[in-house]
Amino acid sequence: QVQRVFLRPDLIAQTVTTGLGNALLNTIYYTAGAFLFGLAIGTVLALMRLSQVAPYRWLASIYIEFFRGVPAIIVLLAFGLLPVAFPGLRFPLDPYGTVWAALGMVSGAYMAETIRAGIQAVPKGQVEAARSLGMPVSTSMRRIVLPQAFRIITPPLTNELILLTKDSSLVYVLGLTTAAFELTKFGRDLSNSNGNLTPLVVAGFCYLLITLPLTFLVRWMESKQKKAR
Repeated sequence: QVQRVFLRPDLIAQTVTTGLGNALLNTIYYTAGAFLFGLAIGTVLALMRLSQVAPYRWLASIYIEFFRGVPAIIVLLAFGLLPVAFPGLRFPLDPYGTVWAALGMVSGAYMAETIRAGIQAVPKGQVEAARSLGMPVSTSMRRIVLPQAFRIITPPLTNELILLTKDSSLVYVLGLTTAAFELTKFGRDLSNSNGNLTPLVVAGFCYLLITLPLTFLVRWMESKQKKAR
């Protein structure tokens, strides 16, 4: 019974040959674009949180607390409805641009705190030494602090990438066309049309193909950092 409901061989073959590869690529595109956009936002927010200018700190704190408190699916819905509220508004490369902006803004709020912790973990003596040599603050931050900070926070950032991969399954709320389906939407539609859960199970295994290598990479990097200490 389990095999008939979840692992029918004919439906496995149908799933693999009728668009699974395109859905897998779309999932990777959505995740990678949102991660890069979120990393850029998170870096700016982290620097604002550490700024001596109080309004910068306040703005960054409000942004971080807001987007960490609002579910990602609500943000996706809001971005998807923006063209309705503002006729003529279109994100570049839609629907990819919409997903990158929405998920990137949410993940950026989480990454900001991780990056801030990484910056604070860099020994202050190195910054003071750079300043004593006449290096401007912006230059020392760009050439000395940030490279070391990102080396420290690479494992938690990789964990954020894993979470973002799973959050990409929420993209279905945008009402995508078939060509833009990600894994969950593709598997669910095929399961509904066949009255069987096998396509959804196959889509789930595809998420493992993405996340398991990243998980092993995180463990390897963490063990390498422990040995370096």
